[in-house]
Amino acid sequence: MTNQTANQPNSPHLRLIVTRHAKSSWSDLTLSDHARPLKGRGKRAASELGQWLVAHGHLPDAVLSSDSQRTRETWQLAADAMSVAPEPIWLPDLYLASPNDLLSIVQQASGRSRTLMVIAHNPGIGEFANRLLTKALDEEDFERFPTAAALVAEFPITHWNELEFGTGSALAFFTPSERGGNQIADSQSSSNTDGASEQ
Repeated sequence: MTNQTANQPNSPHLRLIVTRHAKSSWSDLTLSDHARPLKGRGKRAASELGQWLVAHGHLPDAVLSSDSQRTRETWQLAADAMSVAPEPIWLPDLYLASPNDLLSIVQQASGRSRTLMVIAHNPGIGEFANRLLTKALDEEDFERFPTAAALVAEFPITHWNELEFGTGSALAFFTPSERGGNQIADSQSSSNTDGASEQ
């Protein structure tokens, strides 16, 4: 599958890259949850995500991210792989946002964006990814939506305010190489839960 359709200005489709932040560190117990940085393997996974987005042509023209330290670092490291990267919008409302909150935030995104990336936290971001698709992926990691996972989905809409659950088609799904490096191009199964140790 190619990205040309969704990235052309007159395309009747919009593309969404739904992303969970990379693995964060719990080593400094004095930090608030919001302030926790990425750990070493999380930094590697975020860089790998950026390289994968470039290699497969899934380049966002706009980015909405939670303003937590771990989501900031995830985008910054992924963006390092891109020759041109959009300036992210850091949104406090994306911190631990629910699926319905995420939908509302995306619906308010700029109409100029054709490929929008959203970076947030589980359980909300994984549930959001599952609910977006007409047919969820038959893949264990998709149900879990692990750290640094990213779903690329396309929607038959021309403005983000038209986005609804159950209308997207999965184009690709990424997980870091430490988890097998999934890259799936079709859809099938459902549902997501979060590991209590990492959001």
